Amino acid sequence: MIKTLLKSVREYKTASILCPIVMVGEAVMEILIPFMMTYIVGQFEDLAKGLITEINVSAIAVCASLMAVCAVLALLCGVWGGKLAAKASCGFAHNLREDMYNNLQTYSFANIDNYSTASLITRITTDVSNVQNAYQMAIRMLVRAPVLFIASIIMTAIIEPMMALIFAGAAFTLGIVVAICMFKVVPYFRTMFKKYDRLNAVVQENLTAVRVVKSYVREDREIEKMKSATGEVYNYSVKAERILTVMMPCVTLVMFIVNLLILTLGSNMETGAISGNVSPSEIQTLIQYSAQILTGVMMVAMCLNFISLSKGSMDRICEVLNEKTTLPKPETPVTEIKDGSIDFENVSFAYSQKSEVNVLSGINLHIAAGETVGIIGATGAGKTSLVSLIPRLYDVSGGSVKVGGVNVKDYNMDTLRNKVAMVLQKNVLFSGTVAENLRWGDENATDEELRFAARQACAEDFIDRLPGGFNYDLGQGGVNVSGGQKQRLCIARALLKKPYVLIFDDSTSAVDTKTDSEIRSALRKYAPDTTKIIIAQRIASVQDADKIIVLDEGKIVGCGTHDELIKTNEIYREVHASQVKGGENE
Repeated sequence: MIKTLLKSVREYKTASILCPIVMVGEAVMEILIPFMMTYIVGQFEDLAKGLITEINVSAIAVCASLMAVCAVLALLCGVWGGKLAAKASCGFAHNLREDMYNNLQTYSFANIDNYSTASLITRITTDVSNVQNAYQMAIRMLVRAPVLFIASIIMTAIIEPMMALIFAGAAFTLGIVVAICMFKVVPYFRTMFKKYDRLNAVVQENLTAVRVVKSYVREDREIEKMKSATGEVYNYSVKAERILTVMMPCVTLVMFIVNLLILTLGSNMETGAISGNVSPSEIQTLIQYSAQILTGVMMVAMCLNFISLSKGSMDRICEVLNEKTTLPKPETPVTEIKDGSIDFENVSFAYSQKSEVNVLSGINLHIAAGETVGIIGATGAGKTSLVSLIPRLYDVSGGSVKVGGVNVKDYNMDTLRNKVAMVLQKNVLFSGTVAENLRWGDENATDEELRFAARQACAEDFIDRLPGGFNYDLGQGGVNVSGGQKQRLCIARALLKKPYVLIFDDSTSAVDTKTDSEIRSALRKYAPDTTKIIIAQRIASVQDADKIIVLDEGKIVGCGTHDELIKTNEIYREVHASQVKGGENE
C-alpha cells in the first residue's frame, strides 16, 4: 500500500527527503541549548559554593553566543521544514488526485460498476486530504520526534543514568497507551469513511433530483435522510475522538510524575540521601529534557493519530489506483475499421464473473454495413447490454463481437469508439455552450458542420430560438433545455463523429413521433452508409428498419422486417397490437 502511494510523490521527492533532514537539524539545536544552559548556570552555582573564585566571563559569552546561534538555526530549520513539508504534502496530494482521476478514465463500465459516484468523490477529496495531512505530519515529525527522544535520553544519561531509566520507562508506558488507542480507533475511522460515502450520496442525489423532490413535496423526508447520514458520521467520529482524547491526559500525567521523580531524586542526590551526583542546574536541565522527551512522544502520538485517521483512506485510495481495467489492450491493436458491418457469434454476457445467470445467451446476428436495425423487447430483455458490447463498453463472457470483420478486442480502443457512436439512454450534457457540447463529437468541427449536424438531429430550429443560438450556455447538466431538446443535442453530437455505426439507445423517447420520423428520414438521406441500430419502445420508431430484432430474456426470439414479424412473432404482434389499440383509443 505504501509503495503504491509513494509512486505519486514523484517530483516532490527532494522536498520529501530534505524536510526530515532539516527537522533533525532543528531537534539537534533544541537538544544543545539546555546542555549549554547547564554550563552557564553551573558557573554561578560553583561561585556560590566557593568552588571557583570568579566566573569565566569569556566562556559564558561564547556559550551564550552559541545558544543564540542554535536558537536562530532551530527557528530557520523549523520555518524551512514547514515550507518543505507543505510543498511536499500538497504536491503529493495533487499527484494522488491526478493519478486516481487518470486511472478512472481507463476504467471499463464493469470497473465503474464496483463503485458508487459518491464513494469516488469522497476518495478523491476527503480521503486524499486525510492522507495529505498524515504525510505532512510524517515527514515533519516521525523523524524529528525519535531524534529528539533518543538525543534527550543520551544527554540525560550523560548527566545521570538513573534519570535516563526513568525517562525510558515513562516513554515505554506512553507507547503502550498510544498503541492501545490506535488499535481501538482504526476500525471506527474505517467505518466513518463508509458513512461519509453515504452522506455524499444523499447530498448528490438531493441536488441532482431537486426538481423531483420539490414536485413531490418530499423536502422533509430528504432533511431526515440528511440528518440520519450526518448523525452516523457524527456518532463514529465521537467514538473515535473519545478514544484519542485519552492520549493527551496520559502524556500530561506521565510528565508530572516524571518531573516529580526528578525533583525528588535530584534533591535527595544533592543532599546525599541517596547515591548520585546531580546539581540544581542539572535538575533544571533534566526537567527541560523530560519535557522534550515527552513532547517527542506526544508528537509521535499525534502522527499516529493522523496516520490512523488516514489508514482507511489509504486503503480506499489504493483500491482506485490498483484497479485494472477489465478491457485489456491488444498487443498489436488494429487502428483502422473497414466498414460498419457487425457480427455477433454465439455471444453470451454477464455483468459479473460471479453471476450464475447470463444477461445475454446464444446471440448470433449479422448486420451489414449501412443497414438500419431496430431492437424491440421488454424492460430487462438485454437490449442495452447487447449494443454496449459493440463499442466494447463491456467485454463478452463468451463468443465474439466483430465490427468491420475484426474482433472488437483487437481494435485500438480510441479507433473503435471514434467510429461507433452511441447515444445513451440517459442524456448527458456538460456545463458550457451548445457549440462546446456539440464539439465533443468533433473538437475541430466548423460552425457549418455544427449546424448541419443539428439540422440532421432536428435541433437547428430550437437552437436558433435560444438567446445566443449556438453560444447559449446550457448550464450544469443542460438544465436550461427540455428533455427532448437534450436528446436532439446528444444525437447531433454523435453525428459529428461521422461514425460507421450509430446506436440509439431509446434516445428519441422524449421527442414527439413527428420529430422522431424526421430524424430517421434525415439519417436515411444524409448517412446512408452508416449502420444504424435503434432501440425503441415504439413500434413506429423501427417499423421501417431493414430488420427488427426481438429480444426476450437475453435471447433473440425474432428477426425480420415489420411485416414478417407481424406474421411470425407473437411477442412483436402483441406489442404492435397494444400500441395500435392505444392510438385508436386516443
